[in-house]
Amino acid sequence: MKLNRVVVTGFGAVSPYGSGVEALFDGVFSHRSGISNLGEQWRESIADIMCEVGGLITADLNERQIPREMRRNMGRVSILACLSAKEAVQMAGLTSEHFNSGDYGVSFASTTGSSKSVIDFTGRFIQEKSLSSIKAGQFFQVMSHTAATNIACLFNIKGRVISPNSACSSAAQSIGLAYETIKFGLQKGMICGGAEELHVSTSATFDLLQAASYHYNDRPNETPRPFDQERDGTVCGEGSGALVIESEASAKERGAKILGEIIGFSTFASGEHMSRVTEREIIIGLERLFRENNISLSDIDYINAHGTGTILGDIEESLALEDVFTKKGYSPYVSSLKGHFGHTLGASAALESIVCFEMLNRECLVPTKNLENPDERCGKINYLTDFKKLKIDLVMKNSFAFGGINAILLLRRYTNGD
Repeated sequence: MKLNRVVVTGFGAVSPYGSGVEALFDGVFSHRSGISNLGEQWRESIADIMCEVGGLITADLNERQIPREMRRNMGRVSILACLSAKEAVQMAGLTSEHFNSGDYGVSFASTTGSSKSVIDFTGRFIQEKSLSSIKAGQFFQVMSHTAATNIACLFNIKGRVISPNSACSSAAQSIGLAYETIKFGLQKGMICGGAEELHVSTSATFDLLQAASYHYNDRPNETPRPFDQERDGTVCGEGSGALVIESEASAKERGAKILGEIIGFSTFASGEHMSRVTEREIIIGLERLFRENNISLSDIDYINAHGTGTILGDIEESLALEDVFTKKGYSPYVSSLKGHFGHTLGASAALESIVCFEMLNRECLVPTKNLENPDERCGKINYLTDFKKLKIDLVMKNSFAFGGINAILLLRRYTNGD
């Protein structure tokens, strides 16, 4: 069986920097923070919340790009997803004819449905003990696959619809499963990625787990601090990242501009703990990645770490990278993008992968924002603390999620004829 090369032909993004991939690139490559203090707003809902910072989208999103009859049954997470998908589809040059053919599908996810809608929906049940004030369309805002189905309806997609709602690995699995679908010839192309909306209940959950940053409430641009000795937890953000990926043959047949290539994907479970992944489990997963995709350690030029800024998470990930790479004499550059715009959870791997492709195309690696002094407890790896002008070819993108659900993507500069 001949396997398809899988290429990228479209990007779309909504992030704390604003609407569009150019806003995302401008924010990251100018090294600006997308984090702000939201304490006054959040304390109206949860008086004793400790974390007061988050990556909130404040720009006008022009939601009217989405038909009104659709918006009535959409929560914020679906609106973000659809806006990013529209940009990616426009960039790729796909039309209704492609989506109506059944050859193009969608693989898109979020951690949950709309967080605000979940609170509103369940709150009325509890408070009123009645259905009378609940609109039927509210359910479509809270269902876990709301982002994927709304994208499918927006474009009248007749192909496959996949929605792997797997917390912080959601977008990585969405992209990876779309990649496999195309690689094995089951679809010509897919809209893939993930979305997340920021709600006080999300940040409060990390508070409960003692995993949220709160020492920098008065200095929001200084947190999170992945791998830094002064880090104190993660900062939640919101946004959506969408990629259009296709078989190389399909993209060339359409005359589409090819922006990059996905050459590998591995997903694996820790199967031991609900809130952490250990060094040993990451090592096993990385070894499987190399084995399944027939690559060597020397092939990896840069690692875009999960790097959330939590105390234990950063230690376990960096120690695993030290064991796999450094101790064997390899030193790919490593950085995390969460210092720039926070942990966008179900959207994180999509937004971060888009920036990784831009790093490949600009030949410029982005450092970890707020990483000033790497923690001695973290692994000895090649931390990026400044921008690095360098032509690289292969990026490894890590994502680790609650429940021990892990995923890694391999992203490559596209070269015709490889």
